[in-house]
Amino acid sequence: MLSEVLLVSAPGKVILHGEHAVVHGKVALAVSLNLRTFLRLQPHSNGKVDLSLPNIGIKRAWDVARLQSLDASFLEQGDVTTPTSEQVEKLKEVAGLPDDCAVTERLAVLAFLYLYLSICRKQRALPSLDIVVWSELPPGAGLGSSAAYSVCLAAALLTVCEEIPNPLKDGDCCPSRTAGQGRGERCHSGHFNMRKSPALQILLTNTKVPRNTRALVAGVRNRLLKFPEIVAPLLTSIDAISLECERVLGEMGEAPAPEQYVVLEELIDMNQHHLNALGVGHASLDQLCQVTRARGLHSKLTGAGGGGCGITLLKPGLEQPEVEATKQALTSCGFDCLETSIGAPGVSIHSATSLDSRVQQALDGL
Repeated sequence: MLSEVLLVSAPGKVILHGEHAVVHGKVALAVSLNLRTFLRLQPHSNGKVDLSLPNIGIKRAWDVARLQSLDASFLEQGDVTTPTSEQVEKLKEVAGLPDDCAVTERLAVLAFLYLYLSICRKQRALPSLDIVVWSELPPGAGLGSSAAYSVCLAAALLTVCEEIPNPLKDGDCCPSRTAGQGRGERCHSGHFNMRKSPALQILLTNTKVPRNTRALVAGVRNRLLKFPEIVAPLLTSIDAISLECERVLGEMGEAPAPEQYVVLEELIDMNQHHLNALGVGHASLDQLCQVTRARGLHSKLTGAGGGGCGITLLKPGLEQPEVEATKQALTSCGFDCLETSIGAPGVSIHSATSLDSRVQQALDGL
């Protein structure tokens, strides 16, 4: 059992192309986003397992002895990868959450308990742990914050229970080890294939307009049923855009050519027009695209649409004052805007004795 502090991080994600079309069997192209979720796990001997999520104001603690005495047979699920409704109800009892608990808190706590009990119950005794998880990712923005949270928890708990090797064990002095370095995802009919992707600089803009993903998906389906000869070709075209983008990214390598960025910009523009035609655009996203287009930049929505987030490609050689002016223009529209990159490292374990500045800043902010 691990005895020292463990630091783990995992990236968010953005959809480059294929939103909504993927629901109808087309390709979606997703890439890791260099905004990360961080986890610090510290073993202790106070007989408690503590969970703190400062971003959303959660602080919970459970007696390990009580958890140890539970009949955990309800966690046996064979090859099923999603908890059953019965398992969820049992976990709610264990969690001891109040009836008026916010959905975000309930889901975060239940996910933690499910992973903690599923992974750690294989040990002779459940470990006493203090876990803090914080994130650069805004929750509910379609940027993979929930997935990054779950990945950090699973990686940390599997490592502390020695179910997977700790790459920093036995004197390894490297600051971090990663999985999925610079990776993207290609999703086709529910299947993911991992592809290498170059690191691209982007602006990520959150319009802060809430959206209902289920309603937007239903709206596209209804439009397809109403206008099949119009909408079906749009979905096929989006599929072709995803495949062409994947091809170009695969060719860019370490030294991308200017003309390849031009192709990426053209694909961004075409896909944004298609998404508007599918009915998932929004006035806030139109405003975002207009602001960046006036500065020679190209943007599209990412995720479900109807508000939410958009991405803007930044070509190499773009002067920083120009980038800052664009960010300021978007901020003045009431949006949140961050400069970041895609094609980021995957889940990483960081050495506590050799932290990079980013992890250290995150720790200092706790």
